[in-house]
Amino acid sequence: MRILFLNGPNLNLLGQREPAVYGSLSLKEIETRLRERAKERGITLDFRQSNSEGELVTWIQQAKPEFAAIVLNAAAYTHTSIALRDAISAVAIPTIEIHLSNIHAREAFRNESLIAAVCCGQISGFGAHSYILGLDAAVNVIESSKNR
Repeated sequence: MRILFLNGPNLNLLGQREPAVYGSLSLKEIETRLRERAKERGITLDFRQSNSEGELVTWIQQAKPEFAAIVLNAAAYTHTSIALRDAISAVAIPTIEIHLSNIHAREAFRNESLIAAVCCGQISGFGAHSYILGLDAAVNVIESSKNR
């Protein structure tokens, strides 16, 4: 089972950017913890980050048939990107939306997710653990679809 983890803008600055909001772990440290969890479960991960909306769209478009699911932290693009929403909808790969912070408890402009409606679900507010929860949710969605 292969799962694609995509990370949007400014997540490359984790660990140094507003640690009170986003935590003190770097994206690399989160990736390392996530890979350990995936290895325990026999899952292969592809973990990527881009500050470019277009690159994220391209990766989503190219995901099928290589990946069984996508876990996406679209960061600020969550609230602005119709292009990401359309790409997720077009590929029809189960996608889990994740966020480090609780976007619903932040500034009003962060309360709306343009991608939520085309994702299987949203995990928000659990810091770095949101990634582990996203992995577990993706596996659950994949296994549930096999049992239908």
